[in-house]
Amino acid sequence: MIQYFRELTSIEIIFLSIGLFGQCLFASRFLYQWIYSERLGKSSIPIMFWYLSIFGGFFLLIYAIYRKDPIIILGQTTGIFIYLRNLILIYKRKNEKN
Repeated sequence: MIQYFRELTSIEIIFLSIGLFGQCLFASRFLYQWIYSERLGKSSIPIMFWYLSIFGGFFLLIYAIYRKDPIIILGQTTGIFIYLRNLILIYKRKNEKN
């Protein structure tokens, strides 16, 4: 495993870091949602969940494009569109109430 990292070029390390950062952001959304729901005492999805999804997905998409991985590219592109749409619906509903 250590040998793998020693053989990476600088650009590969940069994109590996981007992918790892994206994965950490993406995974943190579940931890954030869990803590948020525990504080409320009921299951709920906070707006920050969608932002973490978008930004995590975006960094993972950059990594996937670098890796030329069509499966991850398709999955993250579709996901980002859905997360953005959820935010649009949330803000649209908030504006209708005001």
